[in-house]
Amino acid sequence: MIARLRDAYEWSSKATPRRLRNALALWTSFQRAKWSGVPRIGGLPFSISIEPTTACNLRCPECPSGLRSFTRPTGNLKQELFKQVIDELAPDLWALTFYFQGEPYINPGFLAMVRHAHDKGLYTATSTNAHFLDDAAAEATVRSGLSRLIISLDGTTQETYSAYRREGELSKVIEGTKRIVAWKRKLGSRTPHVVFQFLVVKPNEHQIPEARKLAKELGVDELWLKTAQVYDPKDEHPLIPVQEKYSRYRRNKDGTWSVKRKRPVLTGNRLEDNCWKMWHSCVVTWDGRVVPCCFDKDAHHVLGDLRNQSFGDLWRSEAYRSFRGQLLTSRSSIEMCRNCSEGSPVWA
Repeated sequence: MIARLRDAYEWSSKATPRRLRNALALWTSFQRAKWSGVPRIGGLPFSISIEPTTACNLRCPECPSGLRSFTRPTGNLKQELFKQVIDELAPDLWALTFYFQGEPYINPGFLAMVRHAHDKGLYTATSTNAHFLDDAAAEATVRSGLSRLIISLDGTTQETYSAYRREGELSKVIEGTKRIVAWKRKLGSRTPHVVFQFLVVKPNEHQIPEARKLAKELGVDELWLKTAQVYDPKDEHPLIPVQEKYSRYRRNKDGTWSVKRKRPVLTGNRLEDNCWKMWHSCVVTWDGRVVPCCFDKDAHHVLGDLRNQSFGDLWRSEAYRSFRGQLLTSRSSIEMCRNCSEGSPVWA
């Protein structure tokens, strides 16, 4: 609980009057859009994700990076493009996630980008499989000012870990975690807030108590239990947990699976099934293209290109306005939205 409060303080410490006004303008415009059906936007995003790389060292079976199945170009984010985007957005931006697809530490300039964002006063987070956290990388991570480090655990034995994190080594995850915790103590740093993220799948769901114990033993600040996205949920899927509370899917009477989602709410005479994320955040791919959210893994809904547009122009463009309008009127017609549970990780 104390660690969680420290993380909340780190987040709130990034507030400035301008960022607060921007967030309020976004929220107000979202509420007006829900009632009017007119997708006007009232500010710039206060939270974005940016992709350091599409490359990954692992072969996870439900991940396009792991499967090497992208149809879009692959590569590493360049410093010049990163600084261009962040320098434009930083006065209004509150939080920056260095993750979309791929393993961030593969990009050799990753931690320099974290430092630049930190120096701009942003809350920064990333997610890693921890295989590149040798002693030098662990020290550099702590010194970079990174606010939150999410480490994929996904098993407490090599057998269960590698059932999903194929070609991965649990021992490297544990050793990398130890190094981060040790450098935080050595440097007297409150950050990064270290999270073990446990992707709950059928092979590892029985190890949740052991994951809690391991997190405590290693000095990790939190454990999150995350539901797994499955691209083709059918029959007795080998990854869908037996315990429904840990599953993103619900078994229907006819034996098929469906995503557990919040039911649409009737507002006035309209059925409300919209998405707040489309008003406050987006994802920037390694090559500068902007997509609506993290469910568009292969960038099928490109709304603009920051190599030849300013972010402000792109954010208020006709393409973006049209996409937000579609969410307000027929979200179910957008394929990537059908696998969205609108849920957050379970704090364990």
